[in-house]
Amino acid sequence: MADRFVYHCALRWSDLDAFGHVNNSRFLTLYEEARVALMFADARAWGVDSFAEGVVIRRHEVDYLRPVDYSLDRGTREAAPTVRIELWVEEIRASRFTVAYELYDGETLAGRARSVLVPFDLGRQVPRRITEREREFLLNYAPAGGSA
Repeated sequence: MADRFVYHCALRWSDLDAFGHVNNSRFLTLYEEARVALMFADARAWGVDSFAEGVVIRRHEVDYLRPVDYSLDRGTREAAPTVRIELWVEEIRASRFTVAYELYDGETLAGRARSVLVPFDLGRQVPRRITEREREFLLNYAPAGGSA
């Protein structure tokens, strides 16, 4: 497999539900933070600015494998507890691509997800094709020999 993009995301007190676990809807927010870091910050470091101009979500698929607690044992005085999100590109098509995620609570896999993303021209309000430069960037995080 190609390199995975790894993002450490701080948990917030507001992420918790009435049972003291990270709320299931907040998992999507955590995945979003990792995806935005990949597509805006990391892509920009590779010289690809176009994702910041518009990408929309076509579909999410989420598997919740275990609850995630806001464990103060994993935090410090200076930083809140974190989860680790690893993501990679599962598939690249002409006008969409699929990002896969694994969310770890310490060393324990707590969730898996996939998002289908569509590059989008916000000014014209229409989907657009993936550029060659975008494809080259995405291939850095795609499995060798896969459908990407």
